[in-house]
Amino acid sequence: MSQADFIIIGGGIAGASTGFWLSPHAKVIVLERESHPAYHSTGRSAALFTAAYGTPQVRALTQASREFFDNPPPGFCEHPLLTPRGEMTVDFTGDAAELNNQYLSAKATVPEMQLLSADEACARLPILRREKVHGAIYDPSASDIDTDALHQGYLRGIRRNNGEVHTDCEVLGLSRDAEGHWHVQTNGQTFSAPVIINAAGAWADKVGEMAGARLLGLQPKRRAAFIFAGPEGVDIHHWPMLVSLDESFYMKPDAGMFLGSPANADPVEPHDVQPEELDIAMGIYQIEEATTLTIRRPTRTWAGLRSFVADGDLLSGFDPQVPGLFWVAAQGGYGIQTSPAMGQASAALVRGEPLPEHLHNFGLSSAMLSPARLA
Repeated sequence: MSQADFIIIGGGIAGASTGFWLSPHAKVIVLERESHPAYHSTGRSAALFTAAYGTPQVRALTQASREFFDNPPPGFCEHPLLTPRGEMTVDFTGDAAELNNQYLSAKATVPEMQLLSADEACARLPILRREKVHGAIYDPSASDIDTDALHQGYLRGIRRNNGEVHTDCEVLGLSRDAEGHWHVQTNGQTFSAPVIINAAGAWADKVGEMAGARLLGLQPKRRAAFIFAGPEGVDIHHWPMLVSLDESFYMKPDAGMFLGSPANADPVEPHDVQPEELDIAMGIYQIEEATTLTIRRPTRTWAGLRSFVADGDLLSGFDPQVPGLFWVAAQGGYGIQTSPAMGQASAALVRGEPLPEHLHNFGLSSAMLSPARLA
């Protein structure tokens, strides 16, 4: 039986970032069911850093993560984690009040946020159909995230600190002995630790149930995406991400092509999700309606799961009823851009330490993160 101080169930961005900050202080073992740790949500994300996105809690976590993205520790990665992109949210329906509301809300977090006229929006993104555009807001600070470099940097850090990352390691059972140690039975071997960290993504409620915890109401939601070619002979590299104000689609340059999505959020059970043809067709239709692009056939399609609890905020904290069970879950569509702050917060809280001071400075508290708020 392999023993540790903490066993992390799930090797995606939630588990990897928590393990990265926890491993300098304790023996950490990460258990990942799939053959590679970013198989599900982490590896299927559009991965944009924008502090103007999500609930107030999410925005605070994102702001608190910026310093790490800009200045990762030596040896963490070979190239910058962020590449300037810009994000333009365009009003295609004539809802001036909603555009202004989103502008004021975003500007409170991102002071450089700009309100654009229809002509200014079309000048920034010349493929827009001018007759469909009523105005836009533009975030010049939004940046592409190198998700793979970020995730691999976390995993390397765990291993450098003598932590272990086990793949193809499915958790089949959880039990707790009289001395308060958890025993984690997998398809290969058994692991033991006084604390298990539930970072199982869309499967977190299933793992919690295995441990005897009350379900937190985690709801996985399917989102489809696809890659397609841009206009021939046009350099799209520096074009911003385009988001529809009514959240009916988004698209952004991606390695010389475009990544598009209908921005759907369809409730599903946790599974190895695949794209629905109707979702892809709807995304193509929305993009062709708003732009002059003609999408012949996507070169690749996929879907991912984004998991939420009822209030839309992220979770990090001990279970209110089950001793030694710590949740890092409900990361929605924000897990990658908030991972530095969430990893630091989780590594502190699971050790019984207060939140790091710089997280407090962004208005964060342990109560805001705790699953006890859902009771």
